[in-house]
Amino acid sequence: MLKSSITILRKEITQELRTKYAINTLLAFTGAALLLILFTLSAQQLDPTPKSGLVWIVILFAAMTGMMRSFVQETEKKTWELLRLNSGATEVYTGKLIYNFLFLLILHVFTFFFYIVMMNMTIVHLPYFLLSIIFGAAGLSSVTTLVSAMISKADRKGAVFSVLCIPLLVPLLLILTRTTTMALVNGPDGSELNDLAALIGYCGTTIAAGVLLFDYIWDE
Repeated sequence: MLKSSITILRKEITQELRTKYAINTLLAFTGAALLLILFTLSAQQLDPTPKSGLVWIVILFAAMTGMMRSFVQETEKKTWELLRLNSGATEVYTGKLIYNFLFLLILHVFTFFFYIVMMNMTIVHLPYFLLSIIFGAAGLSSVTTLVSAMISKADRKGAVFSVLCIPLLVPLLLILTRTTTMALVNGPDGSELNDLAALIGYCGTTIAAGVLLFDYIWDE
């Protein structure tokens, strides 16, 4: 299983390095959104909590822009059946999930680096900040990977993907806004362990649900 998952991961990385479609699209979208926030909304004058929430909204829409193609491209390029012949459901899902996680982790680092510089913010608690980024990437990748598989054969993929993703990601964004505010502004206040436990629980639930539900999507 691990060997097959790594093979799927290598396929995804090789394909992205060949086309550079997703990375160029997401970096351009994220950079434009950050500049729009800075100059249009005067974000530097906002309170700490809205500041922490804005960056996750940018990341959310960037993720939905690029992660939709995770399984959609298999349908468009007619390689879905080839995957079915050579790999099992769990291996395909795990390989794509790991790729999406690594991709979103890079996006998070890029976005937060420029966001912190542009907003003239400082990191108050580095370990807590890093954990927020890691579990944020894990939560986003788990939801977007599963939803991408669900809508891969739908007619209007973009609209359906957004409608399904946003309600599932609202709880994650609320938790991440709190953890980011603590990490960048207020520092831990005693409730950080509860927020981290909520993040871990969310990621564990969505990943487990994805592994279980993907078998049904794969068979259909």
